[in-house]
Amino acid sequence: MNRLVSYLIVIAIASLLFFHSLGKVHLFDWDEINFAESAREMIETGNYMRVQINYEPFWEKPPLFFWMQVASMKAFGENEFAARFPNAVCGVVTLFVLFGIGRRLHNERFAMWWVLIYAGTFLPHLYFKSGIIDPWFNLFIFLGIYYLSKFLSAKEERKKLLPSLLLSALFTGAGILTKGPVALLVVLLSYVLFIVFMRGKGLVALKYYLLWGLGVAVVTLLWFGLEILQHGWWFVNEFITYQIRLAQTKDAGHGGFLLYHFVVVLIGCFPASLLIFRYKNQMNENTAQQFFRTMMIASLIVILVVFTIVKTKIVHYSSFTYLPIGYLAASTVYGIVNRTAQLKNSQRHALLALGLIWSILFIALPLVGNNIHWLKPLLQKDKFALANIEATVNWNYWLMIPGILFLAAVIGAYIQLSKRKYQPAFITLFVAGIVAMQVLLTAFTPRIEQYSQNAAIEFFQSLQGKDVYVKPLGYKSYAQYFYTKLKPGNRKESKDEEWLLTGPVDKPTYFISKNTYKEELMKEHGDRLEVLYEKNGFVFYKRK
Repeated sequence: MNRLVSYLIVIAIASLLFFHSLGKVHLFDWDEINFAESAREMIETGNYMRVQINYEPFWEKPPLFFWMQVASMKAFGENEFAARFPNAVCGVVTLFVLFGIGRRLHNERFAMWWVLIYAGTFLPHLYFKSGIIDPWFNLFIFLGIYYLSKFLSAKEERKKLLPSLLLSALFTGAGILTKGPVALLVVLLSYVLFIVFMRGKGLVALKYYLLWGLGVAVVTLLWFGLEILQHGWWFVNEFITYQIRLAQTKDAGHGGFLLYHFVVVLIGCFPASLLIFRYKNQMNENTAQQFFRTMMIASLIVILVVFTIVKTKIVHYSSFTYLPIGYLAASTVYGIVNRTAQLKNSQRHALLALGLIWSILFIALPLVGNNIHWLKPLLQKDKFALANIEATVNWNYWLMIPGILFLAAVIGAYIQLSKRKYQPAFITLFVAGIVAMQVLLTAFTPRIEQYSQNAAIEFFQSLQGKDVYVKPLGYKSYAQYFYTKLKPGNRKESKDEEWLLTGPVDKPTYFISKNTYKEELMKEHGDRLEVLYEKNGFVFYKRK
């Protein structure tokens, strides 16, 4: 197949998968709304150098991703589609990059398998339809590692491949500007572990380390340096302090058990996660392939170990693993299809078992949705959840059909694998994964959101454009900023909860809480608050 045609096919398929329905559901608290609001406030203030939330410095993230969202919002408006558009672009770019690297390292058939596997794996697909930072962050780290691997593998031609070293530095620096120094940590630790695995192969002269470090520093200082020059060290110091706190504490209540990320990756990266181990008959790799595969293994281990140690457990933290998992799974599938690797019975059975679990989930969602009262006995101790499921959501039994078809695909793939019809089996499995994620994101997610946050979002939208104060009580949210289109210049006291509840407010003041907080709140401030209404677990108030 003509090279240009192959690339165009990949771009076209990726575009079909990732651009549609981006604005079909509200942004989700916290991260999606948080990041979109930071971009919106950049536009409102015209200050594109400093990240803000509620028009105050927000030191948790650098600005590169917010700049992407700003450009998108200026093109499409301050809405859900615009907030998620950069990641849809990232999805297209990522599949394009994977195809190009796969083609260069191996051949076009391997590249196509890699693209299919990555698009058909659940969590990677989901992330490209979101408005969070991680897809671009992960892609930059991946490219930093790839170009470093490319440079290291060319022992006799390293001077000719200095552009690869500089590209590694460029993308690593871009990763730092996207989410922070974790990008540098991942690349460096992956390299160190790579050296251990390769028993010293890949060590280079000191001048190359200095050149790479200088390149990373130059890119990073494009923003951090200007921030220090303009405002001094305060913002950067707060940023670094925040990064350290994430590692040492369960930030914002995001705790979890020790093997949290292993479980998330195993279940969420179905089917690829069950195919990363290649049982080989033969594996004739050239140096470039060996170096890159070892780098992928090293980076996978680094992420899982580092974020197992980190006490804050958030699903996004292990999202970089999706890229090495995709490559290792592609290597296994390509080897099995070409009879240079074996599919173990344990892998085949595991694919069936985990596929059945996902099938049951897809079938159960609309079944339970049509019989939501089934959940009430399970939620008796959770007053908020009980009220959530009182939402009026239009489910129908026809929505069970995609889950049934997915189940048929899983069983069909298992039978084909048993008969050693490997190519149609894997195509069936990963195409079913692509279709399942499209159904989940377009048919199920909007309905699920009706239970979780829709009532709150509707309330905030009703106040959009009005000169009011609005404040959540007893829980944290960013939705009130984005969905009321909060303007700069409110009184300083408006950020003070006590002043809003008891002080001499100068404009209408509204509050929202969960129903679990209502009794305590009314006991303390009932003489000042009027309950407007309650809906789906949320209570809405106005200052008398």
